[in-house]
This record gives sequence, structure tokens and C-alpha cells, in this order.
Amino acid sequence: MRQYLFLFIIIPMLGMSQIDLSVEVKGVPSNKGKVSVALYTEAENFLKFNKVFKSSSVAAKENTTTVLIDNLPSGNYALAVFHDENGNDELDVNWLGIPKEKVAFSNAKMKLFGPPSFKDCVFYVPRDMIIEVWFN
Repeated sequence: MRQYLFLFIIIPMLGMSQIDLSVEVKGVPSNKGKVSVALYTEAENFLKFNKVFKSSSVAAKENTTTVLIDNLPSGNYALAVFHDENGNDELDVNWLGIPKEKVAFSNAKMKLFGPPSFKDCVFYVPRDMIIEVWFN
């Protein structure tokens, strides 16, 4: 009987294991400020700052900065990344709304007239993994 009890306790816990996602941000122009990563799970929430599923920021390191997002369930995600060079915790934009600071997305680039869609950026995370994102 104890063996079955053990199985009923351990097997569900294995299915709920949490995943670590390392985001390697390439092309960071300087050591100033920080690099911020926002993770989204739904198209209707994509790029809405108050609808971020999970986020993280670290001090910028010129060339490559690694940002860890931990304790994720497996699933589909899209990333938006920016280099907050002046450290004001905001993506600075010009009067047209075009970013003044470097931005990047998972699997996609900025379009001529705006950011890519959630569908363009989505990727699947089945286990601990590393994803590279490039600033242009």
C-alpha cells in the first residue's frame, strides 16, 4: 500500500517540475543600465506592460548579457527584450513612438511599421533551455 501512496505523491510532482529559461541577449551596445526581458503567454497581452506573464532584468554587459527566467511551466512563450541604457525602467521612445533604446524579440525583428506579432515571436519551452535574442 505504501508503494502506491508513494506513486500518487511523486508522479504528480514530476509533472509540475519547473523550467529555467536562459535568454542570451547578443549585440548589447554597452555596460550602461540594464537589460530587461518580458515573457508573454497570450497574443492579446503581447507587449502590454501590465500584462507580462513574467519578467527579469540584470545589469547590462557589453556584447552578451544573460537573463534567467526561472520557475516556468512548459508551454508557448514570446519574448520582448530591451536595453534600458539610462536605467529609468522604461522603454524610451521618440514622439512617433519609435524606441530610442535597443529592442529585440524572440524569433522575429521589428517590422518597418511596428513590432512583430505574438505569432511571429512564439516558441515552445519543453524543458530547461537557452534562447538567443539579437539586438540589431
